[in-house]
Amino acid sequence: MNSFIAIVTSKIILKLSTKLFKGGSNFPGKVALALDRSILSTVAKGYKVILITGTNGKTTTTSMIYNILNKAGKNAITNNTGANMNTGIVASFISNFKFSDKNKDMYAVIEVDEAYLKFITEYIKPEIITVTNLFRDQLDRYGEVHTTYNKILEGIHKSPQSLLVLNGDESLLGKIDANNPVVYYGFNVPIKENIVLNVNADSKFCKFCKTPYSYEFITYNHLGKYFCANCGYERPELKYHIDEITALTTEGSEVVVNEESYFINQSGEYNIYNAICALSVTLELGIESTSIKASLQNQKSTFGRQESLNINGKEVKIILVKNPAGFNQAINTLLLNNKPINLALMLNDNYADGTDVSWIWDVDFEKLNSLEINDIIISGIRLYDMAVRLKIANLKEENFKICESDDELINNIISAEAETTYVLVTYTAMLHLRKLLHSKGYINKIW
Repeated sequence: MNSFIAIVTSKIILKLSTKLFKGGSNFPGKVALALDRSILSTVAKGYKVILITGTNGKTTTTSMIYNILNKAGKNAITNNTGANMNTGIVASFISNFKFSDKNKDMYAVIEVDEAYLKFITEYIKPEIITVTNLFRDQLDRYGEVHTTYNKILEGIHKSPQSLLVLNGDESLLGKIDANNPVVYYGFNVPIKENIVLNVNADSKFCKFCKTPYSYEFITYNHLGKYFCANCGYERPELKYHIDEITALTTEGSEVVVNEESYFINQSGEYNIYNAICALSVTLELGIESTSIKASLQNQKSTFGRQESLNINGKEVKIILVKNPAGFNQAINTLLLNNKPINLALMLNDNYADGTDVSWIWDVDFEKLNSLEINDIIISGIRLYDMAVRLKIANLKEENFKICESDDELINNIISAEAETTYVLVTYTAMLHLRKLLHSKGYINKIW
């Protein structure tokens, strides 16, 4: 009876939230959990569940897996708004729940916040748990990467039968302390030659003996083919591996994985990792490579993840950034340009962004000096922190457009000189920007 009341009440709230507020992906789940703490085990019953967690790339990887399953003719649901805590996940299942449906042969592709994995696996025993990577992120909430790793382990330990599909280039995930079956994916070739370990890289020391890692090559940050010269710990054997990168452009990447060529319709080095993660998961589910290829080459951007908008004839690309590793990868994507661009940066310090913004000093903004940037538009709650950081990085101060109001932000984006504007934006700033663009009629949906 509690489950019935929770489901019906939550469905009513979902409809009202969508109609009145154009969103509301967490509150209905919060209400359902208040009425029935174990509601998740009821609404997720019968699904083949795939959980995606990790610091960066969760939303894009979730979208890739979901789209591949659809391309292969499978029935699947997902929490595509990115509401990845237990309330949002419950709401997603309830929105798809039917009292007469047994969910047979249905997949649920669910993005999960790292700290909330243990709350989900308390009630769901997924087919697969995949972990993308572990970077420093929201230090006020997570602390260092070992804290995040331990939170994920808590969730894994509650579901010992789940297959783990892990990033083998992530040194914290080798020899993982779990009894689950494990397969690894990663790179057998560097993305660029002669990459050295940055002083601000994350997991630089052996997880067992604390000796600095040695590398045959680094892909980015601390990821790569690592080994410890002291204790012998080394990268595990990869089941799925990138053997060649044949193209890396602003339009996408072409790579060879296990002797098969794939085109990834999303630019950036980090999206190659997202794609091989999605590929590995779906191959483990028995999906044919033809469906995977067809889906990846037509993969559309999820909101805020290289989403491309047309605003008054100008191209505006929104890229979510939330930590140094992700921001540096976004900058590397910008460096693929050989034409003038505009750059907008929005920095917030709300709880969902991380209240400590000192992390921007670990971002390599100095690289941007090699680009031809016309206007540099700066906005957000902490816009002056960002302006100071960019000034110290020697970007041209005379190009700065400081926007203290929404109207200033929109007007500067519209009037910017170059045809393409990249907007690098933290999470709550992205949501604010989307609501603003929706109110002005530039986009049809907030979510």
